[in-house]
Amino acid sequence: MAIKLTRKHPTGGGERLHRGGPLGGSTHWPQKAALILAVIRRINYDPVLLLFLMLIAAIGLVAGYSASEQSVVWVEKSAFRFALAFLLMLAIAQIPQRFFFSIAPWLFGFVVLLLVAVYLFGDIGKGARRWLDLGFIRFQPAEILKLGMPMMLAWFFAKRPLPPRFLDVLIALMLIAVPTILIILQPDLGTAILVMMAGIFVLFFAGLSWWYVLAFVLAVSAAAPMMWFYVMHDYQKERVLTLFNPMADPLGAGYHTIQSMIAIGSGGIWGKGWLQGTQSHLNFLPEGTTDFILAVYAEEFGLMGLIILFSLYLAVIWRGLMIAAYAESTAGRMLAAAISMTFLVYVFVNAGMVIGILPVVGVPLPLMSYGGTALVTIMIALGMLMSIRTQRSFLGHER
Repeated sequence: MAIKLTRKHPTGGGERLHRGGPLGGSTHWPQKAALILAVIRRINYDPVLLLFLMLIAAIGLVAGYSASEQSVVWVEKSAFRFALAFLLMLAIAQIPQRFFFSIAPWLFGFVVLLLVAVYLFGDIGKGARRWLDLGFIRFQPAEILKLGMPMMLAWFFAKRPLPPRFLDVLIALMLIAVPTILIILQPDLGTAILVMMAGIFVLFFAGLSWWYVLAFVLAVSAAAPMMWFYVMHDYQKERVLTLFNPMADPLGAGYHTIQSMIAIGSGGIWGKGWLQGTQSHLNFLPEGTTDFILAVYAEEFGLMGLIILFSLYLAVIWRGLMIAAYAESTAGRMLAAAISMTFLVYVFVNAGMVIGILPVVGVPLPLMSYGGTALVTIMIALGMLMSIRTQRSFLGHER
């Protein structure tokens, strides 16, 4: 009796479910990759802007690790916040820009009412009444106006002939002045400056005549003495006086500015090297992970490091203005331009107070300073910017 031996094909049985072998073969994975790429391409975002922001965030983590005394926990928390913030930005970018303008007047009016509530019975912390405690959440309504102000004015001017008429300019100035004054009364001068400038930028990009700009400058100059004597608090006046002569009180009001200037100056051209800064590591420099993180970075990476960082910030602003220039709608153009220029104000004011040419007003450096509320506000604004860019691309303009 003859016995016939047969060999079972190695791809038989359960492995037959995967064509080309147990690992999926050469046809399965390309299909998966193509599917993933198709999904990514359907996500609305600006790759150029996203790249610049991620590079700044990476620098922020590097500088923050040194400023936090090499705390891995700090880096992990910051990286987690950045990840959530970037996801929030991408989520906002998927929303059509018309939605932002549809809610603009309601959001603006609601936040102004919240500011009135803060003035009447808000929580007091560190001598300022800025927070509203609802029991289940405690937040700062003024932060919302950094977004609500440019949205409101862009919506307002989009429905009116441009350049704006005198009556429209007057109404816009009232819309800017009311919440700004309420924020100053908290007091929170830094946030008031950002909210006011966000509104003024929309007014400017609406085609405001230079005569109006000159009149505004003269009005502000005339109102400055009244602000000094009747509006500004003693500690705010002290900050302004310290700006002109920080050595008048080197261990008090001028301490922050003096130590920051020492840190920046000692960095030289190339810096002392990562983790080699003395001002921050020897605890001479206060608020090293928040308002004065730029001084920590400048001491360790020097002038060349600052050039790289500010080049990235300018690239973000340039990209934002390009998005504004090619925006499909008038409202989108004004909002994108205002967001871009407000981002510039963040950088300019923080850098100015760190190097001693502006008073210390507590404005964070975008994607560098540690903090949750300001980061969320900035990333939502950048998400709106990406949404405006996506709408332009969808309508057939060059991406």
